[in-house]
Amino acid sequence: MKAKQGVIEILNKILTADLTAINQYFVHAKMCSNWGYDRLHHHVRQRSFDEMKDAEELIEHILYLEGVPNLQRMNTVHVGETVAEQFKADLKAEQEMLSLLSEGVVHCTKVGDFTTRHMFEDMVKDVDQHIDWIETQMETIKQVGLEMYLAEQIKKES
Repeated sequence: MKAKQGVIEILNKILTADLTAINQYFVHAKMCSNWGYDRLHHHVRQRSFDEMKDAEELIEHILYLEGVPNLQRMNTVHVGETVAEQFKADLKAEQEMLSLLSEGVVHCTKVGDFTTRHMFEDMVKDVDQHIDWIETQMETIKQVGLEMYLAEQIKKES
């Protein structure tokens, strides 16, 4: 199936953001593991894997639309040197992804590509959930303090 005008470009922009997020979350997870924050490590690592699944879906969809997935491009990976910095960097990445997906929804509606629009809408729900999780972690740190928060991250969830 041939893609409608501009759809492959948008899909590749979102793929670039996903590939960047995979690396950012993966390094953050490894850092959390190194610091002994097992619970946080597992959550962030899973997020990296979720982004890989999204990238796979994007690649398959680009190929379905007879386009070429651009895997050679990546944005800057922002590595937080503390857990708080990691949350800020990850929140920014998710907010940027939300913006890209929203632009994609509008464009796909305009050109009549409802399959891609639906895929973007599903991705928006996932991004919204992750933004909510990050904001909750940041608010918890504000309320209980960083030390108490990090103490809870040492043990893996049962």
